[in-house]
Amino acid sequence: MNIIYQIGKYFILLSKVFAKPEKQSVYYKQIVKEIHSLGLNSIGIVIIISAFMGAVITLQTAYNMENPLLPLYLIGLGCRDSMILEFSSTMIALILAGKVGSSIASELGTMRVTEQIDALEIMGVNSASYLILPKIIAAVFFNPILTTISIIVGVFGGWVAVLATGVVSSEYFIIGIQYAFIPFYITYAMVKTVFFAFIITSVSSFHGYFVKGGSIEVGKASTKAVVYSSIVILLFNVILTQLLLS
Repeated sequence: MNIIYQIGKYFILLSKVFAKPEKQSVYYKQIVKEIHSLGLNSIGIVIIISAFMGAVITLQTAYNMENPLLPLYLIGLGCRDSMILEFSSTMIALILAGKVGSSIASELGTMRVTEQIDALEIMGVNSASYLILPKIIAAVFFNPILTTISIIVGVFGGWVAVLATGVVSSEYFIIGIQYAFIPFYITYAMVKTVFFAFIITSVSSFHGYFVKGGSIEVGKASTKAVVYSSIVILLFNVILTQLLLS
């Protein structure tokens, strides 16, 4: 019953979040601020992780292709499709759930225990919409950009690994990247990214917004935000894959 109660509480919060803004110019400034905080500050870690993921995928594919009947260009194709279909959307989302999700939960949790949210409510401000909606909009807008960067950097990382190790010629790898490309895969990755961005921001905000207690509870809320965001992301990954690729 507690799960049903928490789910109901979550959707009630969302109804407050998506209420009509009182002053749109203030929200615009908040959105720009959140894009910098949640998006631009995540580019570095996305680039580093994507480059290594692309390199590892390429090397593992090459070292496990022992059948001489398999064409070598499959190494490049495997790197490309793995980055597009799964790693650049789902894995990056899980990483951002840890980085961004914990930050959001900590920020809102601290505002709750220091009574800043109560002060906003007393002034007649819809605190849920003012604090959470810009985060959701910023993540939904910028996370597809992060995913695009991840795909490009991941494939480039695979190519660098090929050049450095010589497991396959650069020509075969590039042929594999270009071979039998399906444009819908990009659409699939972007749709997943938008859903995951919403999940990360809304679930993390939920756990931070309703913190009760002190600094210890804020830490616990941050942990719960990461755990539950990751679980919901993996659940929706299965659902969206079945719906979009079946």
